[in-house]
Amino acid sequence: MKLKLVPDEVASGAAEEEKPFWQQRRWQLSAAFLGLVVCTGLVAVLVNGGSSSDATVSGPTIGGLGPDGSRPQGCRTDDSDQRIPDAAPPDVTWRPLNGAQTPFSASAGPLKSTGPMLWCFAHTPMGAVMAAHVIPRHMSGPDWRTVIREQLVPGFGRDYFEAMRESLPETGQTRTTNTLAGFLVLSYSPATASIRVLVRQATVTYVSVDYTVDWDGVDWKLRPLSIGDLHTRVTTVLSLVGFALWKEG
Repeated sequence: MKLKLVPDEVASGAAEEEKPFWQQRRWQLSAAFLGLVVCTGLVAVLVNGGSSSDATVSGPTIGGLGPDGSRPQGCRTDDSDQRIPDAAPPDVTWRPLNGAQTPFSASAGPLKSTGPMLWCFAHTPMGAVMAAHVIPRHMSGPDWRTVIREQLVPGFGRDYFEAMRESLPETGQTRTTNTLAGFLVLSYSPATASIRVLVRQATVTYVSVDYTVDWDGVDWKLRPLSIGDLHTRVTTVLSLVGFALWKEG
């Protein structure tokens, strides 16, 4: 059966503040800021090459491949299960991360932490699912600059997202009333995966967004859209058919 999705315009206005900051109307209407970014900051990035975050942020980094092509020390995962998951793994636990309960899996990751970064996801469809749930949560926390540099795919989309994120005031941690409800693997290959994340709102309605993660040889990284968003538009979900549901959250 096909999932029944309708545009977010049908959702109530009260849900606006429940969206991630980059989907909120106050951001989307800041045309003057976006024009300034395009005409100044991002032009400099394109002319000089590289990412602005690489030049301005220092701190812990995720290790690279070893001489034998192995993953960094301490990051070993069983990548044999390449099946598309139709249920959550049994080893999932929930931990608070920047104001929201977030799933962690002993088999699929994240298995390591370096500074603020949570990483070492299995090179499997379930590992891609976990990366799509964990990495975005850092963008509402104080260490988002480091995570952008280390766990977002480099390119124009990342630079654009970083410039927009810089425009928002640091308001401190706030607790969301939304909960992660489930997921659906839309597509998967060892190089890239598209993950639909199901969110249950306080009004007992469901919405979803799609994330893309790419494998860089060491770990999954989140790939922003070319317009700077980390995910597709928020869409209201009328049927849960096809989703693998989390057991708690």
